[in-house]
Amino acid sequence: MKIADIKTHLLGHNLKRPFGFSQWYYSRRVHLVVEVLTDDGITGLGECYGPADTTRAAIDGFYKPRLKGLDPMRHEFIWNLLWKSSLDYARKGPMMAAISGVDLALWDIKGKALKCPVRRLLGGAPIGKIPCYATGMYFEKGISESRLIRKLLREADGYVRQGYPVIKIKIGKNPTFDRGLIRAMRKTFDHLRIAADANHAYNLKEALAIGHVLEENDFEWFEEPVSPEHYADYGVLRRQLAVKVAGGECEQTRFGFQQLLSRRSVDIAQPDLAYAGGITEAIKIHALANASGVDVIPHCWGTRINQAAAASFITMLHENPGRLEAGAALLEADCTENPVRDGLCSTHHEIRNGHIHFNHEPGLGVELDRKALRKFTV
Repeated sequence: MKIADIKTHLLGHNLKRPFGFSQWYYSRRVHLVVEVLTDDGITGLGECYGPADTTRAAIDGFYKPRLKGLDPMRHEFIWNLLWKSSLDYARKGPMMAAISGVDLALWDIKGKALKCPVRRLLGGAPIGKIPCYATGMYFEKGISESRLIRKLLREADGYVRQGYPVIKIKIGKNPTFDRGLIRAMRKTFDHLRIAADANHAYNLKEALAIGHVLEENDFEWFEEPVSPEHYADYGVLRRQLAVKVAGGECEQTRFGFQQLLSRRSVDIAQPDLAYAGGITEAIKIHALANASGVDVIPHCWGTRINQAAAASFITMLHENPGRLEAGAALLEADCTENPVRDGLCSTHHEIRNGHIHFNHEPGLGVELDRKALRKFTV
């Protein structure tokens, strides 16, 4: 079996209502899906996280000529070939995201060729579901902060009613708002497990102050409190706060995570498989984290393809990944408006009652709806 062709699909959709976080607002969702086609008729699906048009150029113009004719089952060899061929100028950024998307597609091909789900190839636990946490509670323009807090509380209540055992709110709007939101969430949901994501909004002193509010209100973790470049500041926060410090969605490869881990910067490492190097590299990142006594909870943003990859990977992280317990590797479930995510795949793993339920299809367990693909193609 040989790689015959690679197709990239740039997909997008305008949102009915923009939503935002500490850095900017979204008015449109854009995704890059990768198809690796073989001469045996098997097609593997992958996805890239990050700037879709730039990443697409990296695949089409640089990596695709190097991939055609190779054996797709040799994913470790191919990963290293692509890494070394672009090492001088692509150790981080969109080109690594391109390698990530290709790697996910190769694992999908391997599973389909062997008629086996990827989670079984990874040696994952033979379970039917794993718990999710709901990511939402984004900011909205044009309303007062008091009204926004009330709106976010209603949104959170909706996720609780859907059965999510854990939710994650956005903070980083401003310190006064953040304190009010944190306290309102805990007062309203006294026993709910809640995490908070600042998307690197704060400097060190601000993060310490907000971190103390989070620990007073028994939050699960404090995600991306400061800029991802500030490893030492992460370490200060980890030492001085009782709440767990999480980060890594902006980090890539085992070499990048080694910087994060060797500085003892985080309690929870959060690689995104569509950005950090695919499943092949995520296995190595997990090994480093495990050796450092750090939990891994993948970041997951995009379509059902990346979601399937993250869920498959999670099954290998713990002995009982289907149980909700301390240190459990939860699947991040993006609950924001996203017609591409919800409509692109005709076959996928379904989220019900706050858990993702695996199907029994080989590979990643996802297939494209070609009509939807045409509808969302940019």
